[in-house]
Amino acid sequence: MVLYEYPFNESIRTMLRLEHLFDRLGALMERETALDHHFALVTLFEIMDVASRADLKSDLLKELEKHKAQFQAYRGNPGVEEARLDEVIGRIDGAFQRLNALAGKAGAALTSNDWLMSIRSRISIPGGTCEFDLPAYYNWQQLLPVRRRKDLMTWAQTLMPLAEALQVLLGLLRDSGAPHKVAATAGQFQQSLPAGRVYHLLRMRIDPSLGLIPEISGHRLMISIRLMRQDEEGRLKLAAQDTSFELALCL
Repeated sequence: MVLYEYPFNESIRTMLRLEHLFDRLGALMERETALDHHFALVTLFEIMDVASRADLKSDLLKELEKHKAQFQAYRGNPGVEEARLDEVIGRIDGAFQRLNALAGKAGAALTSNDWLMSIRSRISIPGGTCEFDLPAYYNWQQLLPVRRRKDLMTWAQTLMPLAEALQVLLGLLRDSGAPHKVAATAGQFQQSLPAGRVYHLLRMRIDPSLGLIPEISGHRLMISIRLMRQDEEGRLKLAAQDTSFELALCL
């Protein structure tokens, strides 16, 4: 099953983008070639760009505090396993402490590295990191993979408190949604959302053998999904067929 996620607000959209970038960074750092490590650096700079939003860190800290308070309220509830509750609260508290201890914005420590910033200033220019433009960077690319990976891990380490906070918050959000089967009639599905409940994330899983691509839209009152099929020239057209898929709405 292929998973698609759709955020209902800008905060979750930013978190999903950062999670996507951290996943890409981790995959690229594990590889061997200089080209992969070049794009690992590109990804590192993209994370810094997204994380430089003034209120991101404070927003994540507030969310962690809110979740901790919500879980603390379950203490003494006979239907809740105390050991499991302690584990979840411990993860939230640990993520809060490490993110709070981070000086300034996420990635701020890297901005004092003149060598990295010289690469960052040219990496968005087409061909701007050629050996005649940045000979020191070209020399770094000739180092053994283990040395380059060590440097990348050192630089990425300054961003790990942010990655941990995202992992905790998005994990809790995803766990709040109960998946269920729904049916799309003639390639279209709509569902009204109950008043008084604010959903933050839609998750849907669909069988890849169907060859369908969902176009998702939604707001606090309704969600709409159109199932599309791509033709040989890449254009998307509505697949007017009855189809079932799995849907979860996360509070």
